[in-house]
Amino acid sequence: MIGTQPEGAIDGVVISAVSHEGLSVMVNGRPARLAIITEDGQIVAQGAAVAKEAESVALNNYRNFLKGKGFLRSWSKPITSDPSPA
Repeated sequence: MIGTQPEGAIDGVVISAVSHEGLSVMVNGRPARLAIITEDGQIVAQGAAVAKEAESVALNNYRNFLKGKGFLRSWSKPITSDPSPA
């Protein structure tokens, strides 16, 4: 997994990351939101909270790798409901 990872596997979807803005998603050129959806289709969380959590877990995992801690997994804490719309 060292080196550039493959991207562009989902037609029409572009996920971007900007260091001072976090993750964002576009679908066919239009803004979209990330969501956590259970197997039965229930939306558990969506929007900015999900994007921030995904970015945090990925960054913490990478930092642990760089520190040589040997972690193979990094977990987030449960996402709490954000009363503001994302």
